[in-house]
Amino acid sequence: MEQNHFMQNIEETYHSLTKVEKKVADYVLQNPRQVLFMSITDLADACQVGETSVYRFCRTMNLQGYQEFKMQLSLGMSEQDEEWAPREDNQSLEKTLKESAERLLQKHVEALEETYRLLNQESFEGFLERMEKARRIFFFGISDSQLIAQEAGNKFMSISGKAYSIADPHMQAVTAASMTEEDFLVFLSYSGATKDNIYTAKIARRAGAGIGCITRFQKSPLSAYCDVVLQSGANEGPMEGGSVSAKIGQMYLIDLLYQEYRRRNYETSRKYRENASKAVMDKLF
Repeated sequence: MEQNHFMQNIEETYHSLTKVEKKVADYVLQNPRQVLFMSITDLADACQVGETSVYRFCRTMNLQGYQEFKMQLSLGMSEQDEEWAPREDNQSLEKTLKESAERLLQKHVEALEETYRLLNQESFEGFLERMEKARRIFFFGISDSQLIAQEAGNKFMSISGKAYSIADPHMQAVTAASMTEEDFLVFLSYSGATKDNIYTAKIARRAGAGIGCITRFQKSPLSAYCDVVLQSGANEGPMEGGSVSAKIGQMYLIDLLYQEYRRRNYETSRKYRENASKAVMDKLF
């Protein structure tokens, strides 16, 4: 296995770290692959230090923050360990395609199965109850997560008439400032550590809105502002941003919320659905 130069850099810097930073360094050096799939809160808990200590460790390593730290850690891993690294044997295209198809299928199935295992009925009921009682439901996400948020807004608009999705982060913040205790804001965020999301969550919290998130990690900087959290499955490395498996886990939860909301509010949902279908009928051949 090739030398991980980033890990070597941590070892060379070790003597100059503070006592608390050495706790973080020790854990990273002993568990580099596990750290790739941990949130900053997870790593802080594992090291028994605060999140700020993890952040200071990253800054000591001349990095802007935790996400850049994980990216550098990932880049330092040997190419031979990469899932999609080229093989040196003479496999036929047909065999390679079959293996790729099977590997992807298994990966997506595992994302669904893990999301199902992580499903907490109490949290789900609380999430759904807030959606039913809300005057307006907003779905916010950043980058790839915004695509899921847009899909969620479209689905719920067709059966409730009170769902919205806003793509621009600045307008998300402006909208959050106008929310009230009658509104419910849903964040789609794999990491739960995106600055735009956390900034908007702070504004929405001050405005009195209810907040929920669909995320990979139960504990994260974003979940600290949320009333309810639903966890999605699928591990996504720092070099795999926007992976389909992560989206599949999120969409599974969105679809489950949609189906249950529709079932519990059947008559109202059916009326909205019929009106939505009529509205686009003339646009179809």
